[in-house]
Amino acid sequence: MGKFTAYKLPLKSLAKGTHEFDYHLDKQFFADMESADIHDADVKVKVTLTYNGDVYDLNIVFTGEVVVLCDRCLDDLHLPIDTTYHIVVKYGEDFNDDSDELLEIPESDNYLNIAYMLYDTVALAIPIKHVHPLGKCNRAMSAILKKHRARATGEDADLENDLIDEIDQIDSADEPPTSSDPRWDALKGLSSDSDEE
Repeated sequence: MGKFTAYKLPLKSLAKGTHEFDYHLDKQFFADMESADIHDADVKVKVTLTYNGDVYDLNIVFTGEVVVLCDRCLDDLHLPIDTTYHIVVKYGEDFNDDSDELLEIPESDNYLNIAYMLYDTVALAIPIKHVHPLGKCNRAMSAILKKHRARATGEDADLENDLIDEIDQIDSADEPPTSSDPRWDALKGLSSDSDEE
């Protein structure tokens, strides 16, 4: 039995009319999808499928929440999910998903696996920027960020450059001092002699 067998809609065996399917997306679903961003989830999915003898009209409603990492403090961030997805499915000669509103699947397919539709819809409902509301971030991490921001001066100063400089200083402090090559020292001497003229 495959990981996503439960998400197969038995299209060919459905009678004309409206059919409803309920799913629950949890941590295991997103782990099976190999999602690096979504660490936990509690999302209820209601699929309403209407078959009129020619096409299958799918309306999918998502409600719940997912857990991602905060971009600022790296603590868990609970984000609400409240979205819908609509698509029309019909049988044709070959698989064709060129349109956002219509999916054509081969006549030989008895089922439509909607697992990837569900995953993609939830992933697209998550904002690009994952940040806690003001004052809700991890206090220890916020203090470190403030410390680094305070060190930055001038308009062109940037927190990332300060952090990189600090990491470089830590890395260089760990390295043993290297002896210089006398040939390079001689060349450096030539450079300083020409500067004096």
